[in-house]
Amino acid sequence: MNNTPIITVQNLNAWYEQNIILDDINFDVYAGEIFLIIGGSGCGKTTLLNSLIGLHQEVSGKIVIDKDAIVNVREELKRKVLKKIGVMYQGGALFGSLTLLENVMFPLEELSTLPKDAIQAIATSKLETVGLGNFINYLPTEISGGMQKRAAIARAMVFEPKIIFLDEPFSGLDPTTAAQIDKLILMLAQILKITFVVVTHELASIFNISTRVIMLHDKKIIAAGDPKELRKNSTNIVVQKFFNRQA
Repeated sequence: MNNTPIITVQNLNAWYEQNIILDDINFDVYAGEIFLIIGGSGCGKTTLLNSLIGLHQEVSGKIVIDKDAIVNVREELKRKVLKKIGVMYQGGALFGSLTLLENVMFPLEELSTLPKDAIQAIATSKLETVGLGNFINYLPTEISGGMQKRAAIARAMVFEPKIIFLDEPFSGLDPTTAAQIDKLILMLAQILKITFVVVTHELASIFNISTRVIMLHDKKIIAAGDPKELRKNSTNIVVQKFFNRQA
């Protein structure tokens, strides 16, 4: 990690119709971080992630990704920025009728002009990187939930992104499988120098992988920093209850 922000968010507001979901959100993400967005169900975590990747457009304020703004810019400029990122959507969002190889090839086939053999080689390499080299011809229904998450991460990597966004990558996984995904994220961050922005509420993974966290509650950021320090030192009752699993 270095001290250069790769993502800057300033005075961000987000809403659905007339309902404010996020109110005056401000933070930086530094290159090389594993940065987590945490909080209870319905606190706006996924809305924040979708705002960062341009899917949620009912926003105001400033979002800068790798020196380029994505709020209130022309669509072609936004697409340029979004080519610098990869996304793993909640649940993995793999195409059930396609093999893992075909799933990972799909973005390159749709958005690049590379020849088929090059696309296949890149997709195979990404699946090997996440430990699925022996499963490239399997359908998503033929592998475990954890392997599906790995395949979705491989697909998020095909354009060699500087930043990968993961939405609830541990949901539905048993503790052992979630720990394996933790190790994969840590490995990719260390070896490939990828910056990760992860939405989750899984406490074990929060403590295992995060460089820093922000915690959302009631539309705002109520805590930021090292989760271990927040658990130990925060005087905010919501933060205390979250980190200590209290009702």
